[in-house]
Amino acid sequence: MSTGNGTGTTVVRRQLGRKLRRLREEAGKSHADVEAAQIASATKMWRIESGKVTVKPGDIWALARLYDVSNQVTDALVGLASGTRDEGWWEEYGRAVIPDWLGLYAGLESTASLISSYHPELVHGLLQTTDYARAVIRADGGLTPDVVERRLACRMERQRTTFTRAQPGRMRAILGAGALSLVVGSRKIMDAQISHLRTFSEGDQIDVRILPTAAGAHPAMQGAFMILDFEDADDPALVYVETHLGARYMEQSAQVAEYRRIFGLLHRMSVGLEEYLG
Repeated sequence: MSTGNGTGTTVVRRQLGRKLRRLREEAGKSHADVEAAQIASATKMWRIESGKVTVKPGDIWALARLYDVSNQVTDALVGLASGTRDEGWWEEYGRAVIPDWLGLYAGLESTASLISSYHPELVHGLLQTTDYARAVIRADGGLTPDVVERRLACRMERQRTTFTRAQPGRMRAILGAGALSLVVGSRKIMDAQISHLRTFSEGDQIDVRILPTAAGAHPAMQGAFMILDFEDADDPALVYVETHLGARYMEQSAQVAEYRRIFGLLHRMSVGLEEYLG
């Protein structure tokens, strides 16, 4: 994800800055305290927390010690810091240093005002039941039961963070017909998952639509994607595309506009969940 200005990505800098400001405030520290600890000047801290500058891992480690932050959170922040320097970068996840639930996407997701998602076969993680999510995580293969359960707990936390915060996020999810016909776990689990989606669709916060097989060829046949919009006008919208090895973040206006166009076409070709289920 690139801003094209040689100074890293705007969204990552702003997200990291907000996390660091929150941790500082929770620790009861001021900019003067940071300066007294000879970590950074008050001016530099303002620029870091405002997302104006790149951040070095060394600064993260020093601030984490001052704020008494856990090693796990520190590692995640260091991972985000790398994104403030690199352009067109790929955020490694899963088995990398940053846990799935605390990686860049989870942070962006939890602050997005609107998530527009398309996937041909998978129910989005924010809309999954516990049993469905467990079956999906197990499908990764080679994971110990403990890792499966910890990833599951993190996925459920993502749901709570996104939908129950002070200003809950909204979601528009378009699923391919395969997402409902593919039996994940068991038929019983799928029936419960479909019922779960129906419950979501009853409110105004989440809109679930299905792209039927009869729709034929469509503009998103290359694969799944998500568009994230943010309440703050200073945070540009971005597109998230996931692969087996990492994730691509795109925020150039032309890129976002093209994915919005594709999503709009999919929306017109799809039908509401209840209409699809009959």
